[in-house]
Amino acid sequence: MKQYDVIVVGAGLAGLQCARLLGKQSLRVLLVDRKATVDQSVHTTGIFVRRTLEDFAFPEDCLGPVVRHVRLYSPARRSMDLTSPYDEFRIGRMGLLYRRCLDNCLRAGVEWLPATSYAEHSSIKSDLIVRLNGRNSSRWVKTRYLVGADGAKSPVGKALGLSANSEWIVGVEEVFRDVPLVGPPRLHCFLDPKLAPGYLAWLAHDGEEAHIGLAGYPTQFDPLPALQEFRASLRGIVDLRRARLIERRGGRIPVGGVLPHIANKQGLVIGDAAGAVSPLTAGGLDPCMRLSTYAAKVIADYLDHCDPTALTAYSGQQFRARFVSRLWMRRFASKVQKPFLLEAACAAMRMPVLNSLAWHVFFGRGSFPDMNPRLEAEPVVEIG
Repeated sequence: MKQYDVIVVGAGLAGLQCARLLGKQSLRVLLVDRKATVDQSVHTTGIFVRRTLEDFAFPEDCLGPVVRHVRLYSPARRSMDLTSPYDEFRIGRMGLLYRRCLDNCLRAGVEWLPATSYAEHSSIKSDLIVRLNGRNSSRWVKTRYLVGADGAKSPVGKALGLSANSEWIVGVEEVFRDVPLVGPPRLHCFLDPKLAPGYLAWLAHDGEEAHIGLAGYPTQFDPLPALQEFRASLRGIVDLRRARLIERRGGRIPVGGVLPHIANKQGLVIGDAAGAVSPLTAGGLDPCMRLSTYAAKVIADYLDHCDPTALTAYSGQQFRARFVSRLWMRRFASKVQKPFLLEAACAAMRMPVLNSLAWHVFFGRGSFPDMNPRLEAEPVVEIG
């Protein structure tokens, strides 16, 4: 039976980042994913915010052009423009980025096992015996620690007895090329409780790719017909007549905040499995990078010293307490579903005082709290 220090289940951005950093610590790491290739079935729009781009170094060819402009639409399609002097957003070419991240994992000594899913585990003394299911057979492997990077409904987190996500929205998106760009690259955000109850619809166009999608509470709408209706409503905003559809995406987005209990002596969860998504904006890439980077540090400390107190630093309760206001704003947004109320809110945001609030929501740098002050002093994490 093969022995590992850490098994990471899930090869999205969180799993890839955590596995790579653990491999660089000379730990024996196994990375598994149910998909045959990492670029299969991407679930995220891939919008990276300025704070992430400043703190983590991504390969330039995995990012689209800079986006500094946002246009916010009310339910009646009255628009308000917001512009930043900074390079606020870049849309990741996520399939290519995942492949690059996997290459870096392999260079760090990580063992890669695709088309494989986590089934169960049991404990023997200080080790875990993990059963992994392939397409035609199962295998048993031994590990000192288990990491769940396996999505919003994490089987690993459930098996470890950790907290589970209970609130999420569902999103669907289509990615197009050959779409004419009118004006500068722009993120268009549409508040429409009929099409996207509890969240919004979007058109993100950086001049190379146009991402058209929406998300909302799954009990309140049917995503695919809503996406078709939304796309048809964009005729006066974007010209899709010669557009080339290259990808469809979809999935759950947890919006209940970081879960209270996300680690124990057998394993921990990261990314969506830990609820590491902004409750207000539903942005998950910045929390994903920060939490998975910190998790790798905590795991390495724990395995090096065999001291369970090292895990206390990875506290969901502690992280959660740092953005209580966003949780309350999420609850407020989930209740305000009347078009006339949203229309009034959009009108109010045109006033100077509230306009600054809108600017802060889209361009603010507080997307996720810092887990450890020392993290900010560390060098950027090289991914390319």
